[in-house]
Amino acid sequence: MLTAIQRTLRRPVLVFSRGAHTQYVQVDENNGAREITLSHEKTKNSLSLEMMEHLTEAINKNKDDTSLRAIILSAKGNVFSAGHNLKELQASTGIDHHKLIFNKASVLMKSIVQSPVPVIAKVNGFATAAGCQLVATCDIIVCSETSKFSTPGANFGVFCSTPGIAVGRSIPKSRAMYMLLTGEPLSAQEAYESGLVTKVVRADQLDEEVNQIIDKIRHKSRSVIALGKQFYYKQIDLSLLEAYKLGEEIMVQNINANDGQEGIRSFVEKRKAKWSHT
Repeated sequence: MLTAIQRTLRRPVLVFSRGAHTQYVQVDENNGAREITLSHEKTKNSLSLEMMEHLTEAINKNKDDTSLRAIILSAKGNVFSAGHNLKELQASTGIDHHKLIFNKASVLMKSIVQSPVPVIAKVNGFATAAGCQLVATCDIIVCSETSKFSTPGANFGVFCSTPGIAVGRSIPKSRAMYMLLTGEPLSAQEAYESGLVTKVVRADQLDEEVNQIIDKIRHKSRSVIALGKQFYYKQIDLSLLEAYKLGEEIMVQNINANDGQEGIRSFVEKRKAKWSHT
């Protein structure tokens, strides 16, 4: 008899095209930027099993295509994501299903970290529990002034252990524990001051701010950005001395890559670099 995890691995692969829409996400691509919009407002964009499958597929789609330069995660409605769908976590759904949900959540978060291009959260609303985890996992987070962030699981008898992994790696311990133990939300400004978000802007400036960030990324070598992002997340788990040892190797690898040498030549020759993205 197949387990729940084995059954989901047999599910057909989701296929997205430009401007693709499903009941869970909307995927749009423009000039190297892929925007994935959570669009299941009736569940407040909860991270149901189906939602997480759609998000993971959309993030991983053609991720090695050099024309892809950045991914944006946004959402419809005033709730970015309410976190896991608690209906799926009732005893009646079974332990195998519960294991499957948290396994799928881990796969989703890892797909963001392992994406070769920057993943930017564009938040205009409330990101709570696993929804806050999703935001905190992104490389860059831009939010509106009215956005809020919380990990209120303990209020409902389920401590936000996995959301706390991402949040606790983004902000100081005392602020993370305040969120986890009290369930109280951080305002956009408090989230910025804590280091959870990168920038806070007016809602009508969100698109412009994110586009400016992507434009800066777009003018750099994709391969250099991918190498740097990969190293950043790898060195976090190393000791200081181990990180420097690996960093030396990465710097030598970077310098001797095609775009590393092109960047040096363009600086010496006082001209604009012509990236090959290799």
